[in-house]
Amino acid sequence: MESLWVAKTGLDAQQTRMSVVANNLANVNTTGFKRARPVFEDLLYQNRGQAGAFTSQITKNPTGYNVGTGVRVVATEKTFTQGSSINTGNSLDVMIDGRGFFQVLLPDGTLGYTRDGSFKVDDQGRLVTAGGYEVQPSLTIPQAVQSLSIGRDGTVQAVIPGSTDPVTLGNIQTADFLNPAGLQPRGQNLYVETAASGVPQLGSPDIEGRGPLLQGSLEGSNVNVVEELVAMIETQRAYEMNSKAISTSEQMLQYLNNNL
Repeated sequence: MESLWVAKTGLDAQQTRMSVVANNLANVNTTGFKRARPVFEDLLYQNRGQAGAFTSQITKNPTGYNVGTGVRVVATEKTFTQGSSINTGNSLDVMIDGRGFFQVLLPDGTLGYTRDGSFKVDDQGRLVTAGGYEVQPSLTIPQAVQSLSIGRDGTVQAVIPGSTDPVTLGNIQTADFLNPAGLQPRGQNLYVETAASGVPQLGSPDIEGRGPLLQGSLEGSNVNVVEELVAMIETQRAYEMNSKAISTSEQMLQYLNNNL
């Protein structure tokens, strides 16, 4: 029966949705994490009667006779709403308050983008992410810095021994995309550019729509636990209903086998 295959596609789609919800909940405490949501699409229809077809010389069929063949997941879309602000007091922790991504250099020489501003200093004094990826443009922090200041516009200044006036070390720039949802997530809190995201628009924070930087804070995950739990219950119920459809179809086939 066709209903068996239709219900099977429903089970697959709900299983995928559960995986997305589970990943959202697993990353509820991941810095800069953006929740995902599955996008569903109905499959092709069997056209058994064309709408508008003549039923007589002067009358037409007002509706069509179309039977659906199921559903599938066509996308898992990231939602780039702002996460909560977590005050850490660490001078190397930086949060983007609004649009934008930090740009980092990946081991293969390409660029990655992240919302995770929990920066560190490596053995060469370079500003890097928690995964060791160098922030671009490159920024070097001198030894024995007494204090470090990162402005809303990304200007990095430091007070070094023997000097009372702060010294400008460089600027942290951020990149914005026309379609952030088109970025490809690759783990380690990183995204990479795709043809769908558009090219990065790099510049100073707090101008041209890019959000300002907040030193001493980190952006938390934008996952709403209550919403995800509700989505989990909805997914479970939809899965049960599709399972019931399979069971009912099997009982109908069994009835035919036993009685005909």
